[in-house]
Amino acid sequence: MKELLETIVSELVEDKSAVEVVEDEPNEEGIIVFHLHVAPDDMGRVIGKQGRIAKAIRTVMRASASRNDQKIMVEID
Repeated sequence: MKELLETIVSELVEDKSAVEVVEDEPNEEGIIVFHLHVAPDDMGRVIGKQGRIAKAIRTVMRASASRNDQKIMVEID
């Protein structure tokens, strides 16, 4: 899952070396939280107009997680 998120985001940003994904341990509800960090200049590219790209990234990640019987959440920091 972490690799999928890194692959998606690295294609969107200019500074690929600044892409960092931190995966938390599952919480009491079994939800795994992924914290996405990108360069400040690339933040707009990842979020998109009115958050459309961020929403699309979260949708793809949730769909992939549901195929693996997991629950995830993506936070863009």
